[in-house]
Amino acid sequence: MKLRCIIVDDESLARKYVAELVAQVPFLELVKTCKNAFEAIEVLQQESIDLMFLDIQMPGMLGTTLLSGLRDRPMVIFITAYSNYAVESYELDVIDYLMKPVSSERFMKACIKAIEAKQKVKGTAEFPTTEGVEPKPPDYFFVNVEYALVRVSIPEITHVEGMKDYVKIYLHNQTKPVITKMTLKSIEEKLRDFPFFRVHKSFIVNLDRIESIRNQEITIGTHEIPISDSNIKDLMRLLQSSDS
Repeated sequence: MKLRCIIVDDESLARKYVAELVAQVPFLELVKTCKNAFEAIEVLQQESIDLMFLDIQMPGMLGTTLLSGLRDRPMVIFITAYSNYAVESYELDVIDYLMKPVSSERFMKACIKAIEAKQKVKGTAEFPTTEGVEPKPPDYFFVNVEYALVRVSIPEITHVEGMKDYVKIYLHNQTKPVITKMTLKSIEEKLRDFPFFRVHKSFIVNLDRIESIRNQEITIGTHEIPISDSNIKDLMRLLQSSDS
């Protein structure tokens, strides 16, 4: 079974990112991407759509307004940067409510809910599981920076510095870091499938970008990054195993 879906978002980067997530889910078929609610209405009138990935804050018409006005509704997964519509969204009986930037794992869970709901309506019992359809971790992610989604290439990250509720993401050949509201723990989760190591309570480093280590400090370009006493042995063991 395939779910025919559309993406509705006024931000081109967001549409592209969700389209890439859709491409990783075997049971999704992307029919169209729409930059506003009016384009979505046109598609819904012309095509048979099972699932709509819908932004909420869009110029011209809110996603919640679009959904409220539809007589024959497809299943809906909201993908938004705003949490204050959550209660209203569930009153509209949506499948899920995802916060930007959404991870591939969280996206897959929402899609599993959608196809299970579709199969339940059709009376089939072949519910899919995440086994064998887990998406390959993308080598990038998006972060919110001044009300915009900014794409961050994971291999280009040299190191990450935590500052309470914010992080500075330093990139190769980029003078200024990307600053976003995010915890160091949450970004550590995004980097877990790549050669990164938390060398200090406030720093994560890309092991492939380390230039030298001296006096319990890592040098990457012009940056000197401290290594905590509790992490120095694990770091050296990790570096030695990667050389063997």
